[in-house]
Amino acid sequence: MALFATGTTLKSQDKQDDYLGLPGDNLNLYAVMKLFQQSKTLEDFERSLNDPNSTINNLDLNGDNLVDYIKVIDNIDGDVHNIVLQVAVSPKENQDVAVFTIQRFQNGQAQIQLTGDEELYGKNYIIEPIFDNANAGETPNPGYAGNTRTVNGQTVTYINTTPVQIAAWPLVRFIFLPSYTVWHSSWYWGYYPSYWHPWRPYSWNYYYGYQYNWNHDYYAHYRRWNDHRYTRWNDYYYTGRRSYSPDVRHQVQSGYYKATYSHPDDRKDGEAKFAKTYPDQYRKSTAVSSVNTSRRSNTTMTNKPVTNPSNGNNTATTRRPTATETNRSVSNPHSGNNAVTTRRSPTTVTNKSATNPSTERSTVTTRKSTTTVTNKAVPNPSSGQNARTNRASSQSKTNVVTNSNRRNIKTNKSGTAVKKDNKTKESDNKDSNHKRP
Repeated sequence: MALFATGTTLKSQDKQDDYLGLPGDNLNLYAVMKLFQQSKTLEDFERSLNDPNSTINNLDLNGDNLVDYIKVIDNIDGDVHNIVLQVAVSPKENQDVAVFTIQRFQNGQAQIQLTGDEELYGKNYIIEPIFDNANAGETPNPGYAGNTRTVNGQTVTYINTTPVQIAAWPLVRFIFLPSYTVWHSSWYWGYYPSYWHPWRPYSWNYYYGYQYNWNHDYYAHYRRWNDHRYTRWNDYYYTGRRSYSPDVRHQVQSGYYKATYSHPDDRKDGEAKFAKTYPDQYRKSTAVSSVNTSRRSNTTMTNKPVTNPSNGNNTATTRRPTATETNRSVSNPHSGNNAVTTRRSPTTVTNKSATNPSTERSTVTTRKSTTTVTNKAVPNPSSGQNARTNRASSQSKTNVVTNSNRRNIKTNKSGTAVKKDNKTKESDNKDSNHKRP
């Protein structure tokens, strides 16, 4: 039971926040909205939507193991265009996939929403640009404003879009031209354009592995919304013109479409295809993902204990804002206490212990900020302690203790002792000579 629960938890963690478990997972409406914004005409939009190279359409609603052709139909209600995306699932049944509602106001501004059909996306799955104002009819700020928010675990800097800018989208301007002819796709079941060559659908993991690399762009410009801004949504579209297939509803309820989630290993293949198609965007999305998933502070501190074999205590305190410090242990054989405190802002501090070959020991502490300071403490072999502190503000002092210097010190000391013995002997000789008659 414990293993089963652990496996269930891991599987749930692998699922993304934008996972629906419905057929709509294989048609990313964020990608559809972006494509609509970039298109010039509805014919161009329909062709690009069904282009296998765009990797947007991955729907197979009728289960024939071929991607379905999505046709585009525009229904006009006064100053509102209801642009329906629809799939023919059989000779007698059509299934609406999603619908754009585009409304233009008297002041020339416009608002747009894209609603996924509830059979494929669930209730009120609505995508819209991030408006500068909650009410699109208000006077907007004509510019963009940047801000930051977290969407599906990703921190993105989003861009506010105004109704003025939506009205300037090429396709929005096109459908409100006086010369515009209402677009109604002429294709139907078994009869499709010559450029259409259906392909085998990818697994959802492959599709998501490709699409999620655009999330930093999707979430920066579009958002989920819970309400329809078009007041006649239910009366005009949902009740009057919506098409749905009972077969699709039955297959959703029976879990038929869940087989698309059974290939988690395909995700790396989808990522590889995106990296090959858009290498610059892949590097960008990877950088954004790494920043969002692993946040590290700019402070790294390593404190190592200071060991004192005597009864006293040694304390090492390290403070550092932006650099790395390493405090090495200083051993004191005396009964006194040594306190080593290292402070450093933008440089590296290294505390090393220097051992005197005699019974005494010296502790060398080096401090650096914009200069180099070397403090050398010389313990007194008596019960007390003698401390010498050298400070430098604009100069650099470096005390280096090497084995050769130690040998020289020993030699000098021994030489001095010999000289002292010679002087003693000479003085004794002089005294003895002086005493002789």
